[in-house]
Amino acid sequence: MNSVLLWLLCVVSLSAQTLESLIERQLGDVVALYKELHANPELSYYEAETSRRVADALRAAGFAVTERVGKYADSTLECYGVVGVLRNGSGPTLLIRADMDALPVEEQTALPYASRRTARSERGEMVPVMHACGHDIHVAMLIGTARVLAQLRSQWRGTLLVVAQPAEERGAGARALLADSLYERFGRPDFILGLHTDAEHPAGTVGIAAGPITASVDMVDVTIRGVGGHGAYPHTTKDPIVMAAEFVMALQTIVSREIPPRQPAVVTIGSICGGTKHNIIPDEVQLQLTVRTYDDSIRDQIISAIGAKAYGVARAAAVPLDRMPIVHVRPEEHTPPQHNDTALSDRLERLFVRVFGAANVYRSEPTMGGEDFAYYRLGGQIPSCFFRVGAVNQAQFKQARARGEQLPSLHSSRFAPDPEPTLRTALRAMCAAALELLGQRK
Repeated sequence: MNSVLLWLLCVVSLSAQTLESLIERQLGDVVALYKELHANPELSYYEAETSRRVADALRAAGFAVTERVGKYADSTLECYGVVGVLRNGSGPTLLIRADMDALPVEEQTALPYASRRTARSERGEMVPVMHACGHDIHVAMLIGTARVLAQLRSQWRGTLLVVAQPAEERGAGARALLADSLYERFGRPDFILGLHTDAEHPAGTVGIAAGPITASVDMVDVTIRGVGGHGAYPHTTKDPIVMAAEFVMALQTIVSREIPPRQPAVVTIGSICGGTKHNIIPDEVQLQLTVRTYDDSIRDQIISAIGAKAYGVARAAAVPLDRMPIVHVRPEEHTPPQHNDTALSDRLERLFVRVFGAANVYRSEPTMGGEDFAYYRLGGQIPSCFFRVGAVNQAQFKQARARGEQLPSLHSSRFAPDPEPTLRTALRAMCAAALELLGQRK
């Protein structure tokens, strides 16, 4: 009995050593790929070059690759989803997903591989572009993981699906792939995995938790309409700027006074636009809001309250009935909350403790950030886990802690992951998770 146990321990140890050595051999190329991706970001809906890089890398690793997977609600947009399939005998199907798109942010990291790119947005505006949310890390991880697992086929069985998804930042990519019969064409997975860089934890650490992990997200457009006129004669107008100011203040009471304190909820105004000149009172003001919740009933309550506040301000200002506010919730940019499957997450947490040590595994707190990764689980029908990898340079993390300083957050122009330790951790975590779920070949 003892000899059998010793043999099994030796096999496990040898497998771990093989995985670690393969990752170390891949790491230099994966870091170089990350830097290329970081220097050449592409906006949501325009990930043509990034998707080509992914497809080429997956083909070289031995995957059957399909490009341009996905159908957006707007049929004029090309969808650049990439799906790679590696079949390795009978067994479970695992889907690993990474997002590809960047943000309209002007980079201020001063890195030698910093983005200097600009691009034309779907509105026709020239904007700076930056990978400010770590999607370049995610893509590099996906390719590195695919390469390593392709070389370790003797240690697992089943089917590996790797998905490079566009337009996560717009909440559109996952739905586009599912609308293009993702599971019908390539197989319905038994498990789904994804990860995200964490701007608040040091590189070398992994965060995971069962249950709610990312919030439901809605984008709301509000147009406050009035009656414009000359700035010298405000009494002849219905000033939408004043109404917009009142509306902004009224919004602050929704979460603080109408939502139960136990329920997490956020209402944020991200944009206010109105007027053209000092002495002209405009006809309208546009506001862009985001609503974050974990509960559908709370979501509905908040959206209803936004409309009530807007209409209340307009009625108080005696705005004509044909100039009442317009409140529009963008259905194409909604994402549901992500709930990590309990059994799967607990299993992976135990695995990560074995791989990284308990000191390097932290319990992920639910965030009010959103992720369209949640769509792949089909409302909980498929077990899924979305975990995090620390991305902050260890020395910078300790210094910020000692000084009580705030680290650059996701979407910051100064967000700069520490490439090598972040990617090493991401590869170790995802490869170990895949081998855990796809199992050893008997």
